[in-house]
Amino acid sequence: MITAEPLPASQTETAEYANIALVIPAFNEQESLPQVLQTLHTWRQRGAQVIVVDDGSTDATARVAAESGAQVIRHRRNRGYGASLKSGIRAAERAIVVTFDADGQFDPNDIEKLTRALADSDMAVGVRPKGAGSPTLRKPGKWLLGKTANYLAQTHIPDLNCGFRALPVETALRFLNLLPNGFSFTTTLTLAMFQDGYNVAYVPITVHPRAAGKSRVRVADGFNTLLLIIRIIALFDPLKVFLPASALLFLAGIGYWALDSFALGRWNIPSGAVILIVSAIMVFMFGILADQVSAMRRQQTETSD
Repeated sequence: MITAEPLPASQTETAEYANIALVIPAFNEQESLPQVLQTLHTWRQRGAQVIVVDDGSTDATARVAAESGAQVIRHRRNRGYGASLKSGIRAAERAIVVTFDADGQFDPNDIEKLTRALADSDMAVGVRPKGAGSPTLRKPGKWLLGKTANYLAQTHIPDLNCGFRALPVETALRFLNLLPNGFSFTTTLTLAMFQDGYNVAYVPITVHPRAAGKSRVRVADGFNTLLLIIRIIALFDPLKVFLPASALLFLAGIGYWALDSFALGRWNIPSGAVILIVSAIMVFMFGILADQVSAMRRQQTETSD
């Protein structure tokens, strides 16, 4: 049972709580949602906006959310975790948005830790204890995704896809058009902010066992996340994707050429090696072109801001 500890009641701190919008995506969470909203009651009393996005649930999720006093946004059909967060962020009427899960795994006492971390960062992300909330079968995939993201982003990311995070609404809105509607929303947001030069803070958090139901993350979501990692890096820093691919093709072509010449005992350029080397040059040129397009897009974005 999660219980929210009493929060300080000074006018300054109350004003801080009133500056926060809590966005909770929910799909068929009628069992766990009432307890989660009860733990957030003190935050709502002190002025925080609590938004529950019912993502096409077939149970009483929307009703129990409304009965608990939360603002409810309803999707007519199940549109995805990311789409729910987008709806909640667009409806936020506060300066800071905190994304929070409806399954009871996150502790509301950590909300203040995340929002305080925004004093010297652009986004604060919760870092779950190692292995917490992750079934054994998913751990190899999460490890691979983490290593891939760390390599492409050229930085260590302690928790790639934690859904418990805080950031200014203005910043979140800048990235919504780039972010997917599925479970890869948080992963893509993390990489997009790193690649665009934002400062991201990581804060250790407490994770509780899921209150009810089971996780709805599928194996396919991991593959989609890997594709999105490559996509977002290609969008912000294309050469990190195209240069390694070009180098790999070029080395394969040279290796093929050398092996064929050695096997025949004479200098020979096989057609396969020519194709690989030409492909390497084409990929490199595509990378240069993509990098120029990315730079132009960024200049247009900065100008419009």
